[in-house]
Amino acid sequence: MPGAYWIAHITVTDPEAHGAYAKAAGPAFDKFGGRILARGTRYVTLEGKERGRHVVIWFPSVEQAEACYHSPEYQAALALTNGTSERDLVVVEAAE
Repeated sequence: MPGAYWIAHITVTDPEAHGAYAKAAGPAFDKFGGRILARGTRYVTLEGKERGRHVVIWFPSVEQAEACYHSPEYQAALALTNGTSERDLVVVEAAE
């Protein structure tokens, strides 16, 4: 499956407020062709910083993922995360 993966590693500090972000972000993901592949709390950290939540979203391309991130819809959702979480986010092109 070519495309790109949006990979977020998150430590949630305010679950209720972070839930509002998750709900608001969904339409932005849909608009840019995003499909949530993994979202959950069951994981194993083998290396690196411990984060309590991990999300993987497939997009048709790196450009679509980046356009989603910079879209007004996603930025409005992202504004809801102020003080609710710490996160690392990368977009990685899928292997052919």
